[in-house]
Amino acid sequence: MHRSPYRTRDRAAGRSQRSAFTRARKLEARYAAQLRRIARHVGEIVEAFPPGDPEALPRLDAALQRYAETIRPWAEAVGQRMVSEIAARDERAWMQASREMAAELRREIRTAPTGQAMREALAEQVKLITSLPTEAAERVHRLTLEGIENASRASEIAKEIMRSGEVTESRANLIARTEVGRVSTELTKARAKHIGSTGYIWRTAGDSDVRDSHRRMAGKFVAWDDPPTLDGLTGHAGALPNCRCYPEPVIPEE
Repeated sequence: MHRSPYRTRDRAAGRSQRSAFTRARKLEARYAAQLRRIARHVGEIVEAFPPGDPEALPRLDAALQRYAETIRPWAEAVGQRMVSEIAARDERAWMQASREMAAELRREIRTAPTGQAMREALAEQVKLITSLPTEAAERVHRLTLEGIENASRASEIAKEIMRSGEVTESRANLIARTEVGRVSTELTKARAKHIGSTGYIWRTAGDSDVRDSHRRMAGKFVAWDDPPTLDGLTGHAGALPNCRCYPEPVIPEE
């Protein structure tokens, strides 16, 4: 038998209740803006080289690899700030949700072992941020080879190469949305399992952009140890690519 010690909001059911656990939209927007700066620099580096020229590839690749290494300290700082802000936000949500809990349970929430989850999240952010220039290099290399193999598409491929900044910006936005949700879900899960929670209620953004597979999950109980598979991908609410959903922990009866 489980209960939620705080009021919840299920838009699909039309209830006007409120959850302490929601998407960190402002943090997501700020993180995306920071990553887009890297994407724009990647575009500038690519544009400095003649598109489709195989002789320029080694120099372009070296430039993007150097840039990836140059931004590593920055990536660590930005990633650390993002993870720390999510951790603080998650703790505030738990404190709001725990007002009706016993003092002992509130203490357990504060002392939950989130350190490992935070370290893993930071390492993943650094890896993803530094991959923006290296993946752009791989894309340019692939397109250049296509141009060599199919000369009739050379001008079309050159245009695609010059879109590298735009393509990298799109990936930066995807990383920001996915990672803010994923890290938030992982920290919520760590605290929830520490106090004996076995699962959560799946909540969606409640708008027309919600994917059908995610909309069908709205309001359903999901076990922490048994994430669902949706559209061929397995993961919890908020932890799937481009997912705006979030988990609302179900707290065991005291």
